[in-house]
Amino acid sequence: MQPSTRSILHVDMDAFYASVEQRDNPDLKGLPVVVGGGTNRGVVAAASYEARKFGIRSAMPMAEAIRRCDHLMRVQPRMSHYKEASRKIFAIFHEFTPLVEGLSLDEAFLDVTASVKLFGAPEIIAGNIKQRILDDTGLTASVGVAQNKLVAKIASDLDKPDGLTIVTPDLYEEKLDPLPVRVIPGIGRETLKRLDGIHVSTVRDLRCATDRYLEPIFGRFTRVTRDRAAGIDNRPVVHSREEKSISAEETYDQDLSKPDEMNRELLRLADRTAARLRKSSLAAGTLQIKIRRADFTTYTRQRSIKPPASGTDQIYAVARELLITWLASNPGARIRLLGVAGGKLAPAEQPDLFANDVSEDTSVIDETVDEIREKFGSLSVGRAKTLGKL
Repeated sequence: MQPSTRSILHVDMDAFYASVEQRDNPDLKGLPVVVGGGTNRGVVAAASYEARKFGIRSAMPMAEAIRRCDHLMRVQPRMSHYKEASRKIFAIFHEFTPLVEGLSLDEAFLDVTASVKLFGAPEIIAGNIKQRILDDTGLTASVGVAQNKLVAKIASDLDKPDGLTIVTPDLYEEKLDPLPVRVIPGIGRETLKRLDGIHVSTVRDLRCATDRYLEPIFGRFTRVTRDRAAGIDNRPVVHSREEKSISAEETYDQDLSKPDEMNRELLRLADRTAARLRKSSLAAGTLQIKIRRADFTTYTRQRSIKPPASGTDQIYAVARELLITWLASNPGARIRLLGVAGGKLAPAEQPDLFANDVSEDTSVIDETVDEIREKFGSLSVGRAKTLGKL
């Protein structure tokens, strides 16, 4: 049985990136707005509620979004503005509880169990948080209140935008049963197809299905999946979430078809990823490249880095090695998207100042480049190799 005394909030900002843009530019209010790639080959990062009426959603190809709404307003992402709004929002969360589990810039779980005596019932805390966010940022949030994370997250999506939904255990069947089965975490597209094959389309269908039908699909996770459908979830709110990876990727207006073009773009991405690692004082223990061909087929290739690294030359060398190996198996490939990601992150170690190693020179170069970019912006300096043929 799950603890009956927990009070969990799931706070989800409403169309966060798009709402920030509409807040900062009154001319965009009431209009269908998307934030994302400035070309028709990019994807939608966020869509306003006005845009969603046309069936536009995040991760949709920009060309498809434009087809659905010919008067769509497109805005380039401004991450610094979104991060600043997020900083203010999370500061508000921490005024009510130290148990804040951030899921992204605009979404978090809060355990307010110990805050009730000080701030009032969970729904009062939720209302106060919503009002504080509106007062401090001019943005709206939807909040779900429940006794566990699963139900709180589902509840926050039931009355968007600007909603406040409370789901107590006695309402689980009434609120959860009619919902599509995809609201249960871990059920993706392929699993949905298999569930459709056994006529399981709602949470109630999943909750009531027998092991005979579910075990071939979920195996040893059958019981926990059925528990989720019944609103049972014992996971605690984890107040610190480590960053799992740091990455950079780009979708190109024209497919990359020549090796020198691919290497040049790969160096740009490796430089961006390495700079972000150093800014966070982290080093990557694994390096992954992401490749999407012109036909949208996507590949990833990964290799360990020992010891973990954050230098641009080190990151690029591994990324290029992975790309060369992939190209050998895919001759003549045209590339639509490239990405470079560092994983298995660890605190960066101070380099050995007395080591007789050529990497010392590249470390000094990286430090100098980082200082210039910090002072004059990310576009103020770059590798010469990214400007021409490698």
